[in-house]
Amino acid sequence: MNQHALPGMVTAIWIAILLYMCTIVFFVVRGAMKTHSMSDFALGSMQFNPSFLGLSLAASMSSAATFIINPGFVAYYGLSGVLSMAVFLPIGTLVSLAILSKRFRKYGQTVNAKTIAQWMGIRYQSKGFALFFGFLSLLMMAFIVMICVGLTQVVSRSLNLPILPTLIGVVAFTFTYMMFGGANSMVYTNTVQAFLKIIVTVILLGSGYDHFAEGVHGFLNTLIAIDPQLAKPFNASSPLFRDFFEVVICQLIVGTAVVCQPHILTRSLLLKNDKDLNRFLTVAIIALALFFLVVFVGLYARILFPTLSLDGKSIPLDGVMSQFVVSRFPVYIAIVLVLGLISAGMATLEGLIQSLSTTFTSDIIKPLTGNTIIKDSTKAGGIVSELLMNRLVIVLMGLVAIFISYNQLLAPDLSVGIFAQNGVYAYFCGAFVPVLFGIFIKDCPRIAAIGASITAVVIHFSVYYGRLTAYMQNGTRNPGIAASIAIICSLVIGLILYYAFRNKTTITKA
Repeated sequence: MNQHALPGMVTAIWIAILLYMCTIVFFVVRGAMKTHSMSDFALGSMQFNPSFLGLSLAASMSSAATFIINPGFVAYYGLSGVLSMAVFLPIGTLVSLAILSKRFRKYGQTVNAKTIAQWMGIRYQSKGFALFFGFLSLLMMAFIVMICVGLTQVVSRSLNLPILPTLIGVVAFTFTYMMFGGANSMVYTNTVQAFLKIIVTVILLGSGYDHFAEGVHGFLNTLIAIDPQLAKPFNASSPLFRDFFEVVICQLIVGTAVVCQPHILTRSLLLKNDKDLNRFLTVAIIALALFFLVVFVGLYARILFPTLSLDGKSIPLDGVMSQFVVSRFPVYIAIVLVLGLISAGMATLEGLIQSLSTTFTSDIIKPLTGNTIIKDSTKAGGIVSELLMNRLVIVLMGLVAIFISYNQLLAPDLSVGIFAQNGVYAYFCGAFVPVLFGIFIKDCPRIAAIGASITAVVIHFSVYYGRLTAYMQNGTRNPGIAASIAIICSLVIGLILYYAFRNKTTITKA
């Protein structure tokens, strides 16, 4: 085994990546030709096949975390990570996705919202609340950083390239093509990526069949021989999977709330007909359930690298999966796997760029500046069109992503996944109760939604940075603990405010 990819593999992967880039550019050009406004960029102007939309959503939800970062946690901490990220998190996520997507689409269409921030503002008749969510969306940049780090790890190890030029190349390519295509191109690029990820998932999960020659017990005995903690349902020595609360309860709560992200809930708004919703969700849920299983491959990686080192050098958690692919597979399979891992990151990155740039442009810049900067077709004034401003925002997002990602590549807190979870979890903690109340309670008082949202954000960061509770005292902190406590407190506060004010103030059902 070698720390670096062999020259023949590097050449083959270069050719494959260039072909992949050409394919993506083809769909981007096709989508860009039909993108003439911010509405086209955010929601698309084309009729999308619901099955393609379902695959697009599955590709977007199963990110570089699922395929690149999380298997590293499993390699480090064993079966407890599999139960946490491949069983209990998906249960919460898939059930929540099926329920919330249907209801959110209904109200999203009614209020004609392009983003969650707009949905919040219209649903609760509060421009201030919409602006609050616009700024809260800035936290989702942490997710973009994680994906950029994961992609850089895969590409740099596969092509034997330095980290910084690789990072700049990844960001420049992805952010540039997303400036022009938006939703019209994203659905098709995501679908291509989803098919690649299905192939990759099957190859990766099947690659360890020989470890089961003596059955499941034989496989577990192999792990026990390396470290007995690897075969236990809870790993007391890990920072994330120590007991029943962390592995089961936290992941069920987080999985339920994680759906409340801008690039997930808004995907159902791309459907043109309600009758397509069931097929869209069925395809998405089946594909997602398969993708979540990829973390199991982290156990294969630990068997291949029992000491988590290679040639005397330790393998960082975020680099386990890319090193496993380069070391374990022959060139022709490694090419497919590398493309699949790249697709895993690109798919979510596209969705985040599309949704966050729309939010920053429409929900922060536009309301704060009126028509002094962004042109309004119905009013005089303005300097640039909303679509051009959106492209400038994407450029700025790319520069910020490079700066923070490089720091995470050099000095992560165990994993960039911890950094990403802290930001992303804070966002959907703040969004969960307002979305839940907004779609299930007819006349929810505005104060109940706002109070619950602020409570969630404050408690999440207080628990995390204040090291509150016994779980947060030492070493790397688990953002899932902070998020779970925040969501529970947010729900309690929201219900208290709802029952206290429901007969005093009413909001017209959106």
